[in-house]
Amino acid sequence: MVLSKLRSKNQLLASLPDTEWPYWHVLLEPVDLPAGRLICESGSSPSHVYFPLTALVALYQVTESGASAEVALVGQEGMVGVSSFMGGGASTSHAMVLCAGQALLLPASALRRRFAQSGQVQQLLLCYTQALIAQMAQTAACNRHHSVEQALSRWLLLSLDRVPGQELRMTQELMANMLGVRREGVTEAALKLQRAGLIRYARGRITLLDRPGLEQRACECYRCIKAEYDRLLPEPVLQRPLQSGATRLSPLLGRWPQNALG
Repeated sequence: MVLSKLRSKNQLLASLPDTEWPYWHVLLEPVDLPAGRLICESGSSPSHVYFPLTALVALYQVTESGASAEVALVGQEGMVGVSSFMGGGASTSHAMVLCAGQALLLPASALRRRFAQSGQVQQLLLCYTQALIAQMAQTAACNRHHSVEQALSRWLLLSLDRVPGQELRMTQELMANMLGVRREGVTEAALKLQRAGLIRYARGRITLLDRPGLEQRACECYRCIKAEYDRLLPEPVLQRPLQSGATRLSPLLGRWPQNALG
């Protein structure tokens, strides 16, 4: 598939002005990302950035004891490697592929050059970074104050928003590691969601059956994160709308101005 068609599969690339595309087109490279691959380590300066097309990537932290917890999810809405243009250089988190898929690869040096040269690119990437930071902050609050069932529901919805289709391949052990909880807690929460007819979980495969029902089980964190991405980026990043009746916080209802990208 030609790059111009692949571009449409990543919302951040699709949001670039058409006048920018010739610069990016010659530098982007399609890559396959297998599940479990570590594409960035905390403390390292990434040589490349990734724009997922069908892959799902987790940004996570690891303690000295070896415990881990996910701080953000990245899929078809964004990119992995924001530290490459934020000035600090080194990444503050690990990045691992949760669901295998395809991505577009770009040299970090090329992204830095375009970030410095183009105000439109700079505006877009900074707004994406703000949305990513908002996801990290809301995730921290969710993992601290909400039940495992609520956090799992939020995590499943965010994951499914970032990959094509309505299915994830994920073990309970991996989900527990990402949420920073015991595997038994995830097992119990997943069984509750399955008994309620919201998901089907078998042999590491999770299928969404009832999105409105799962949104009702999730805490407000899912709605806040989704609304912030929609507010900050030029078009609704997560194409699946919140179900009717779902509450959005009023400060997050603003939309990107039509002329914000020039």
